Amino acid sequence: MELMRIPGVGISIANDLRELGYQSVEDLRNADADEMFEQLCRNKGVRVDRCVLYVFRCATYFAKTDDPDPRLLKWWNWKDSRRADLNARAAVG
Repeated sequence: MELMRIPGVGISIANDLRELGYQSVEDLRNADADEMFEQLCRNKGVRVDRCVLYVFRCATYFAKTDDPDPRLLKWWNWKDSRRADLNARAAVG
């Protein structure tokens, strides 16, 4: 259950990631969280809770970043409104 070492990923999200073809953290390095979310919605035939998108964003960040910012390892900081705020803060320094 290597995927569950990603912050915010439990059994359910790990299963969703495997359903999408991701078996490891390394598999997520080149993944696009928004595309993953849309594919999951298509696979399930429903609009999945948007919080899953936020976890996917966190997971792909974790996979792509060697020294992640601890604030960005919390999935709720990847909500659309908070994401814009964090990006603005990062641009300022």
